[in-house]
Amino acid sequence: MSKLKKAWEYIRQHKYLITILVFLLIIGVLDEENSLIQRFSHWREIQTLNTEIEHYRKQYERDSRELKELTSNPEELEKVAREKYLMKKENEDIYIFEEDLKKIKDE
Repeated sequence: MSKLKKAWEYIRQHKYLITILVFLLIIGVLDEENSLIQRFSHWREIQTLNTEIEHYRKQYERDSRELKELTSNPEELEKVAREKYLMKKENEDIYIFEEDLKKIKDE
Protein backbone atom coordinates (compact mmCIF):
# COMPACT_ATOMS: atom_id res chain seq x y z
CA MET A 1 0.00 0.00 0.00
CA SER A 2 2.90 2.36 0.63
CA LYS A 3 4.08 2.10 -3.02
CA LEU A 4 0.64 3.10 -4.21
CA LYS A 5 0.61 6.00 -1.75
CA LYS A 6 4.08 7.16 -2.92
CA ALA A 7 2.96 6.96 -6.55
CA TRP A 8 -0.17 8.97 -5.76
CA GLU A 9 1.87 11.62 -3.96
CA TYR A 10 4.24 11.85 -6.93
CA ILE A 11 1.29 12.26 -9.28
CA ARG A 12 -0.24 14.95 -7.05
CA GLN A 13 3.02 16.89 -6.90
CA HIS A 14 3.66 16.74 -10.67
CA LYS A 15 0.10 16.71 -12.01
CA TYR A 16 0.65 19.62 -14.38
CA LEU A 17 3.84 18.19 -15.80
CA ILE A 18 2.21 14.78 -16.28
CA THR A 19 -0.82 16.39 -17.92
CA ILE A 20 1.36 18.33 -20.34
CA LEU A 21 3.41 15.24 -21.20
CA VAL A 22 0.27 13.17 -21.83
CA PHE A 23 -1.14 15.99 -23.98
CA LEU A 24 2.07 16.23 -26.01
CA LEU A 25 2.12 12.45 -26.45
CA ILE A 26 -1.43 12.43 -27.74
CA ILE A 27 -0.98 15.44 -30.03
CA GLY A 28 2.51 14.53 -31.18
CA VAL A 29 2.19 10.85 -31.93
CA LEU A 30 -1.08 9.09 -31.14
CA ASP A 31 -3.63 11.29 -32.90
CA GLU A 32 -3.52 10.12 -36.51
CA GLU A 33 -5.22 13.08 -38.18
CA ASN A 34 -3.76 15.98 -36.23
CA SER A 35 -0.39 14.70 -35.05
CA LEU A 36 2.65 16.90 -35.37
CA ILE A 37 4.18 14.33 -37.70
CA GLN A 38 1.19 14.58 -40.05
CA ARG A 39 1.22 18.36 -39.84
CA PHE A 40 4.88 18.48 -40.80
CA SER A 41 4.24 16.06 -43.66
CA HIS A 42 1.37 18.21 -44.93
CA TRP A 43 3.43 21.39 -44.55
CA ARG A 44 6.23 19.84 -46.62
CA GLU A 45 3.73 18.77 -49.30
CA ILE A 46 2.26 22.29 -49.39
CA GLN A 47 5.74 23.75 -49.89
CA THR A 48 6.37 21.35 -52.77
CA LEU A 49 3.04 22.19 -54.39
CA ASN A 50 3.64 25.93 -54.02
CA THR A 51 7.00 25.49 -55.75
CA GLU A 52 5.28 23.64 -58.60
CA ILE A 53 2.61 26.34 -58.83
CA GLU A 54 5.28 29.03 -59.14
CA HIS A 55 7.10 26.99 -61.79
CA TYR A 56 3.96 26.51 -63.87
CA ARG A 57 2.97 30.18 -63.43
CA LYS A 58 6.34 31.27 -64.85
CA GLN A 59 6.02 28.75 -67.68
CA TYR A 60 2.51 30.05 -68.44
CA GLU A 61 3.72 33.66 -68.56
CA ARG A 62 6.64 32.72 -70.81
CA ASP A 63 4.38 30.75 -73.15
CA SER A 64 1.81 33.56 -73.20
CA ARG A 65 4.47 36.08 -74.22
CA GLU A 66 5.72 33.72 -76.91
CA LEU A 67 2.19 33.12 -78.22
CA LYS A 68 1.48 36.85 -78.29
CA GLU A 69 4.66 37.46 -80.23
CA LEU A 70 3.91 34.63 -82.65
CA THR A 71 0.40 35.88 -83.38
CA SER A 72 1.49 39.48 -83.86
CA ASN A 73 4.72 38.90 -85.80
CA PRO A 74 4.62 36.70 -88.92
CA GLU A 75 8.42 36.69 -89.18
CA GLU A 76 8.66 35.14 -85.72
CA LEU A 77 6.06 32.54 -86.70
CA GLU A 78 8.12 31.63 -89.76
CA LYS A 79 11.27 31.39 -87.62
CA VAL A 80 9.60 28.96 -85.21
CA ALA A 81 8.17 26.90 -88.07
CA ARG A 82 11.63 26.58 -89.61
CA GLU A 83 13.49 25.79 -86.39
CA LYS A 84 11.07 23.54 -84.55
CA TYR A 85 9.12 21.87 -87.32
CA LEU A 86 11.79 21.84 -90.04
CA MET A 87 9.58 23.61 -92.57
CA LYS A 88 11.15 25.25 -95.58
CA LYS A 89 10.41 27.30 -98.62
CA GLU A 90 10.15 25.56 -101.99
CA ASN A 91 13.62 26.37 -103.24
CA GLU A 92 15.48 25.80 -99.94
CA ASP A 93 17.55 22.92 -98.65
CA ILE A 94 17.72 22.06 -94.96
CA TYR A 95 20.78 20.65 -93.29
CA ILE A 96 20.24 19.11 -89.87
CA PHE A 97 23.15 18.58 -87.55
CA GLU A 98 23.08 15.82 -84.98
CA GLU A 99 23.00 18.28 -82.06
CA ASP A 100 20.00 20.07 -83.55
CA LEU A 101 18.21 16.79 -84.11
CA LYS A 102 18.61 15.90 -80.43
CA LYS A 103 17.18 19.28 -79.43
CA ILE A 104 14.21 18.80 -81.73
CA LYS A 105 13.50 15.32 -80.36
CA ASP A 106 13.71 16.57 -76.75
CA GLU A 107 11.14 19.27 -77.39
